[in-house]
Amino acid sequence: MDSLTQIVLGGAIGNALLGKKIKNRAVLYGAIAGTIPDLDIFASLFTDPISALEIHRTITHSLLFAFLSSLLFGYFLFKIENKNGITYKESYWLFFWGFITHAILDVFTTWGTQVLWPFNYSFAFKSIFVIDPLYTLPFIYFLVRSMREKKDMQKRMYFNNLGLYVSSSYLVLTLLLKAFAFYKFTDTLTEKNITYKSISVKPTLMNTVMWKAIVETEEEFLIGDHSLLSNQPITFKVYQKNAYLAKSLEENLLLQRLLKLTEHTYTFSKNGDDLYLNDLRFGVLKETENEIQFAFSYRFYTGKDGEWQVEEVKKEKRDGIVLLKNVWNRILRND
Repeated sequence: MDSLTQIVLGGAIGNALLGKKIKNRAVLYGAIAGTIPDLDIFASLFTDPISALEIHRTITHSLLFAFLSSLLFGYFLFKIENKNGITYKESYWLFFWGFITHAILDVFTTWGTQVLWPFNYSFAFKSIFVIDPLYTLPFIYFLVRSMREKKDMQKRMYFNNLGLYVSSSYLVLTLLLKAFAFYKFTDTLTEKNITYKSISVKPTLMNTVMWKAIVETEEEFLIGDHSLLSNQPITFKVYQKNAYLAKSLEENLLLQRLLKLTEHTYTFSKNGDDLYLNDLRFGVLKETENEIQFAFSYRFYTGKDGEWQVEEVKKEKRDGIVLLKNVWNRILRND
């Protein structure tokens, strides 16, 4: 999830564990714990873009990291707060649960999270978008309301726990909504007699009303969306894999690593001598008769040394705004 949401979740965890003893400082320490796992994004400053993507949501999001690093961070907290009655055990558990809940929340999103690292397996429920106001805003309200209670500890814990219950219930609801959308998509595929190898269903931008399905067949991917508020039939757009375009790169290590990152959900396209690998998991930013711009694309080009190089295609912020408007227009128009 986004940084703000993880800060709020971490703050609520810290408040639940130590709020009665050190009040709002517990929220601060919990917010720090909720932030630390995402510091892996700074790997991009020290390594290449592909390696940075491979590192994200691995080590720092794992059970192993939570168990071991909490020993160190808990010690620092203990040294700061032991004079206020905080034990080392309490300090350890604040960071441990801050790290673990961060990883668990990320599991509900689309990008895989390697909770069991160093085992190379990612968990992803794909039931909530990385930014979801319906999850975050009520959570913020209850946490802030709790923080304002500095004398009545029972009331303080009531609001804090209410935020945890409401946000957790919403996560469960997203799983139910996804299941409903999943069966809508599979029923449509059955009705159209479409034979497919796999199907992935996930929410669209910042909501859990409009859902997207990515369906893989032998030579192509089908992408369709469905609003839970709509009775309109589901249609699919076809995107050819175009694997033949990358025939000369079959053994290229960069390509193999990117295919793994995209979970082999891709299409290839070409522009002049440059080859583009388009990650279909996050959909299309904009599409016209002459151009398709995917949310994530990678350009392969020949470097000065004659070797293949790769870079992520830059996106404009306004493209994301246009995409968000299109999603909400579709929901509101019910078409």
